Amino acid sequence: MKSAVKAPQSRGPGARPPIAILTDFGYRDHYVGAMKGVIASLAPAAAMIDVTHGVPPQAAIAGAIALHQAWRYFPPRTIFLVVVDPGVGTARRAIAIETLAGARFVGPDNGVMWPAAAEAGLVAAVELANPRYRLKEMSATFHGRDLFAPAAAYLWRGIRLGALGPALAIGDLVRPPEPPPPRAAGARLTGTIVYVDGYGNLVTNIDRASYERFASRFRGFSLWVTIGRGARIYPQKTYGEVPVGAALATFGSFGMLEIAVREGDAAERFGARPGAIVTVRATRR
Repeated sequence: MKSAVKAPQSRGPGARPPIAILTDFGYRDHYVGAMKGVIASLAPAAAMIDVTHGVPPQAAIAGAIALHQAWRYFPPRTIFLVVVDPGVGTARRAIAIETLAGARFVGPDNGVMWPAAAEAGLVAAVELANPRYRLKEMSATFHGRDLFAPAAAYLWRGIRLGALGPALAIGDLVRPPEPPPPRAAGARLTGTIVYVDGYGNLVTNIDRASYERFASRFRGFSLWVTIGRGARIYPQKTYGEVPVGAALATFGSFGMLEIAVREGDAAERFGARPGAIVTVRATRR
């Protein structure tokens, strides 16, 4: 796991951090609006920023990746309200986290917040057990509105983390399952797809350093990529280096090798999803 990253500095004296909201609620229903209504009622001066509400339903790992990619670009002390919660109403814990970088996280203890919070430097965590900091009537299926949104609002108002409930051991927090790291063997570097973005780009766990180490062993060779036993896909620097409709492999904003189709949908083209095997191969020209 990377060490804590220092977030950009807030602008202006007395600047207040926003509440940044990430969910899998989509944009059709009223759920996000209801959460924002609760926050506006309890902390009317709080700025709210939507990270995304397009996380695939119940996909905690996808939510974790999206949050991990975004958190460091927010001001210090931002409160991240994260609701990707397939276990709502079960014994899974509702938690809030404080970090060394200053970011606070509120959401379910199902791993969705772990990568971002760990990178920010975990300092303390509590269970949201104090009824004073939730809505009076609690739904069994909408903790985003009734529990997490109030907790985020009260944190923004200055309530200390410990007031929300009893302390939890950092080591007891749920971590998401991690795919095996990319593996080099002979003339092959093998990884897996870990995320599919809204454009259908297939993001793998093959980081640039692993790719460059592999490529340095095969200077003068041709490098190409396959998904499973599919056709050859060649690495390019940008989408514009291939014709419209052509596939390519490139390093995008995630900093990981991803497979895309220019002005198209690679997930649809290749029928691929998270967990699919991706291989970089080296052959003599």
